[in-house]
Amino acid sequence: MRHSHGFTLIELLIVVAVILIIAAIAIPGVTKYKMSANETSAIGSLRAISTAELSYANAYGDVGFAAKLANLGGGEDCSPSAEAACLIDESLASGVKAGYAFSAVGGNTNNGANTTFLAGAAPLSYNQTGLHRFCVTEKNVIRQDPNPGKSTSTPTLAECAGFKAMQ
Repeated sequence: MRHSHGFTLIELLIVVAVILIIAAIAIPGVTKYKMSANETSAIGSLRAISTAELSYANAYGDVGFAAKLANLGGGEDCSPSAEAACLIDESLASGVKAGYAFSAVGGNTNNGANTTFLAGAAPLSYNQTGLHRFCVTEKNVIRQDPNPGKSTSTPTLAECAGFKAMQ
């Protein structure tokens, strides 16, 4: 009588099937937690942009709030100026970070200075990198959109006004 060592083909197929079933159950949960982490990062990034906008307006009073998001950033060896204030990191200043697209624009020009700003965040891919859109203005209140339209564009000022303020 021969004794075989190892596994039969059927045993290996059963193990592979069990692993695939476990993976199919686990992957949607991991995606959900990743989206939640991206949304938390987006909110933190909007807080950083809002703080940077206030600092920018204080430092460059003749300009007011930054005209665009890139004005708040700067490179490795950054020397602060109105064009590159070195207030936020390069990845955020580029407009994309942690699965979200960001924008920031100054507005309501008064004597050449921007007296308002709008910063917004939207998922790069709806239901993969995030679900909600977020925005903040010079009033420093972060607002959230449940995003029923599945939009991946950063919000306008009119849209932001209709978003619910976060607690």
